[in-house]
Amino acid sequence: MEPLDYHAEERSKASFDVEEMKIVWAGSRHAFEISDRAARLVASDPVFRKDNRTMLSRKELFKDTLRKTAHAVKRTIELNLSEEETHTLWFYVDQPAYANLHWGMFIPAIEGQGTEEQKQKWLPMAHNMQIIGCYAQTELGHGSNVQGLETTATFDPQTDEFVIHSPTLTSSKWWPGGLGKVSTHAVVYARLRTDGQDYGVHGFIVQLRSLDDHSPLPGITVGDIGMKFGSGAYNSMDNGLLRFDHVRIPRNQMLMRLSQVTREGKYVQSDVPRQLVYGTMVYVRQIIVSEASCALSRAVCIATRYSAVRRQFGSENGGPETQVINYKTQQSRLFPLLASAYAFRFVGEWMKWLYTDVSKRLQVNDFSTLPEVHACAAGLKSITTSATADAIEECRKLCGGHGYLSCSGLPELFAVYIPNCTYEGDNIVMLLQVARFLMKTISRLVSGKMPVGTAAYLGRVEHLMQCHCEVQRAEDWLKHSIILEAFEARSARMSVACAESLSRFSTPEEGFGEISADLVEAAVAHCQLIIVSKFIEKLQQDIPGKGVKTQLENLCNVYALSLLHKHLGDFVSTGCITPKQGALANEQLRSLYSQVRPNAIALVDAFNHTDHYLGSVLGCYDGNVYQKLYEEAWKSPLNDTVVPDGYDEYIRPLLKQNFRTARL
Repeated sequence: MEPLDYHAEERSKASFDVEEMKIVWAGSRHAFEISDRAARLVASDPVFRKDNRTMLSRKELFKDTLRKTAHAVKRTIELNLSEEETHTLWFYVDQPAYANLHWGMFIPAIEGQGTEEQKQKWLPMAHNMQIIGCYAQTELGHGSNVQGLETTATFDPQTDEFVIHSPTLTSSKWWPGGLGKVSTHAVVYARLRTDGQDYGVHGFIVQLRSLDDHSPLPGITVGDIGMKFGSGAYNSMDNGLLRFDHVRIPRNQMLMRLSQVTREGKYVQSDVPRQLVYGTMVYVRQIIVSEASCALSRAVCIATRYSAVRRQFGSENGGPETQVINYKTQQSRLFPLLASAYAFRFVGEWMKWLYTDVSKRLQVNDFSTLPEVHACAAGLKSITTSATADAIEECRKLCGGHGYLSCSGLPELFAVYIPNCTYEGDNIVMLLQVARFLMKTISRLVSGKMPVGTAAYLGRVEHLMQCHCEVQRAEDWLKHSIILEAFEARSARMSVACAESLSRFSTPEEGFGEISADLVEAAVAHCQLIIVSKFIEKLQQDIPGKGVKTQLENLCNVYALSLLHKHLGDFVSTGCITPKQGALANEQLRSLYSQVRPNAIALVDAFNHTDHYLGSVLGCYDGNVYQKLYEEAWKSPLNDTVVPDGYDEYIRPLLKQNFRTARL
């Protein structure tokens, strides 16, 4: 007997080739095939079970994570997986673990900052996991301000060693993933002191635990920082604290690709350009942008499928109630998030190209695009992660009361995702970095220095300050040239307004402090323009498959016009559009929602998420939500017994008391 598919009718409405859209989402047929195999491999392996994760105690959860990590390594070896296949398998295991930091931060730090000799010594051990490493930079008292770190590394010329020390409580390393209970080594960032001078923050490879019995080495105080937000979620990771009491390491454990200390204690900079370190930063942030689309697509998939199953009100003559997804209020909240998932996916693809391009340039000492690339990586990291965190919570609310259940998958997804807004750069700090780039770009226009890449539109600032939107009818907003010019004009005018405000202060820093909120808004406008423009560029490519391009055009327009509607005050107050044109944009947006509606289920099917990866009763592929909710309820540990533990001690005595004379 064929299993019921409660979404079958919805799927039959699709006016595009879903299988081709899956390939567009994956990036290529090759990427789709690797992703599909990995997802199904993980879903079919009982060791990777995760439906009980939120009910585990912290110790049980951590041990479960250790078991899954070891099993993933074992399967990688048994199946002889390529690097791409291994990365994809880890992605679908979907449980934060120490290995993420070992492979994602510890190894890249040595690769990027170590000499050839250091790489030959440390990387084979790290790749074989004979040592397990973490990235110990953030301290109890300092995060974003790396130059304010307090841990010291003082060179002792008598013993040819560095002495690593935590001079204050706030100098304790705090938050590094994998540090708390697992890592045997760390790349530790500390203030280098030698020859009576402080040379700022540098990286050092420090062994933390014995390779025999895993006990902390002398002078090392290390442990876990405690429970984090939510059930399950990021509590699978042993984020740690670390203090050093005059710990000595050999001089050659300073990462010396960019600078070194000689045997005599002299600080010497190498001829390797320091800008090379930005390559690693861009790499990490482009991964974060790509992962934003994955997290957002999960939440949107759950909310869309549930909205098609859930019915409330609207029954006529005893007929069925109205599907929640048919209400315009639901569509106006949900469909812009669906469009955002696709928009973030495509800007993430572009960022991969950007990283490859800047890496090639750095190898030949071409730093011309670095400021623009750095601003892109910082800004897009901020915009996509903030929007995704907000969107996951909005999807929970779109699912009504059932969205609050752990089995909906949304509470844990929210809890595990929101650290993205602060790690690898606080999002507001990132936007202020973008704003500094924009202000410098505008100031250089006077000297005739034309901006490049995503800032090239500022080279047409005179036109953008004076242009008028040509929209006369709602459908005019479907023209990409009109959308682009509106977003360019908004961004240019907000940046110029900030530059003019800054010129009135006695010092730039005073101005930055006073108008920082305006600068953040200008940076947001610039980054949203980038995402819109990259979505439009995607549509200019050859996209195969029946109806696929049409659906992507609809989503692109939904994304752009929903942003315009949300930030209508910016567009109108800067004179980019009139209030009437803003109203026409909203009218067109409603029309677009009607076009997205029959394709909504197919558009989330194109994400190709397995039920295991989604981890949601509400978002299951077959739509059999209520049966699964009922079954899930009986898995609650409280239902292990009919009469609850504690009845005899606390409930029965209350029930047997006489409360008639009590004054409550």
